[in-house]
Parts: sequence; C-alpha cells; structure tokens
Amino acid sequence: MAVNRPVDGSGEVARAPRARMTGAQRRLQLIEVARGLFAERGYEGTSIEEIALRAGVSKPIVYEHFGGKEGLYVVVVDREMETLLEMVTKSLTENRSLYRIQQVALALLTYMEERTDGFQILVRGESIVSEADGESTRYGSLLNDAISQVEHLLAGDFERRGFDPSLAPLYAQALVGMVSVTAQWWLDVRTPPKEVVAAHLVNLCWNGLTRLDPDPVLVDHDYVEPSAD
Repeated sequence: MAVNRPVDGSGEVARAPRARMTGAQRRLQLIEVARGLFAERGYEGTSIEEIALRAGVSKPIVYEHFGGKEGLYVVVVDREMETLLEMVTKSLTENRSLYRIQQVALALLTYMEERTDGFQILVRGESIVSEADGESTRYGSLLNDAISQVEHLLAGDFERRGFDPSLAPLYAQALVGMVSVTAQWWLDVRTPPKEVVAAHLVNLCWNGLTRLDPDPVLVDHDYVEPSAD
C-alpha cells in the first residue's frame, strides 16, 4: 500500500524535520568532532570554524558550550586522560603482580587501539593551561601517575623480598617506560596482535623481576657469562 507523503509548493516531497539534539548530546558531538580534528591537525592547526562546520552548527554554539577553543581542548584532553588513567589504575589494583603487569600492558594497548585519536592528542604533548586549575594536561602527566602507582606496588614487593625499597622509583620508571614505548611502536605497526605484545612484555618484565639481583654491578670487559646449562 502506497504511503502518501506531503509535498511542498515545488512538488518535491517534504522531508521530515530532523530531531534536535539535547544540550548534552550536542556537547558530546562537539567533543567527538574536536577530538578528531585535534588529533589530525593539532591544537594550533584546528579552528573553531572547522569544528563548527564539521559538526553542522554555528560558531556561537561552540562558544556557548566551551567558551572557546582552549576550553574545548582542555575538555577533550581531560576526558582522554580520565579514560586511560581509569583503565591503567584498574589494572594495577587487581590480583597479583604477574597479572597486574599483563593488564597494564593490555589496558594501554586497548586504549590506543580503540581511541587512537585520543591517544594521538595526549602523546602530541601540546601543553594548554586550564584557567580553572592552572595545570597542563598531557600524556606525560598520566605516565607520571602510573609510575607513582607502580612505584608504590614495587616498594612493597621489594621490602617483602629484602631488597632496597628506595630503588622502587627507578624500576617503576623502567617498567612503565618499556610498556609505553613498546605500545607506541605497536600503534604504528599493529602487529603482532596486542595480546601477543602484552604476553612478550610480561615475559620480559616478569622473568626479569623474578630473578632480580638485589645488588647488581656493571661487568668488566673480561667478564665471562655463566654457562646456560
């Protein structure tokens, strides 16, 4: 059965009006549009005009929600920082050390895979100071948060094993740095699968930590490696 649709004066079929977005929906749309542009072009290379055009709104709408480009950028970065930090923090508080190391690696790889635009904004390192809190938000500060948590966990492990807990910051920097740099490399090549990458990272971290020498020293030129037998 044919459905009769209203026509306008020109004889064209009239289109049903599009449902208007709520304020919250429009704000979320602008954040997602801006995230893509900031990742693609950076903060300086992105304009309010481009954000408004891609979102299909006027410039005043963007200003109404965020006050300007800086305010929108800070919101985008804050959301990405919160998402990634939540994933990393959760992985650090579950189960024993081996599983934690595995989940940290997987959390970072998963975030980079699912929110590549967001990660590119964070790692780009553009420091925009928020007038609200006077602090810049960037990937480095998130890594510092992760390092602090790993440092706390390692200090407890070192004390239980009779190692010097004052060395925990050094090992925390090394572990988080290894995972972070490897994850950034993987983002470019996307192979092998992230689960394989995480497994090999854990292999290096865990097998190294379980056989940790409490008092390592540099070897000289004449050092002879012990037999593998």
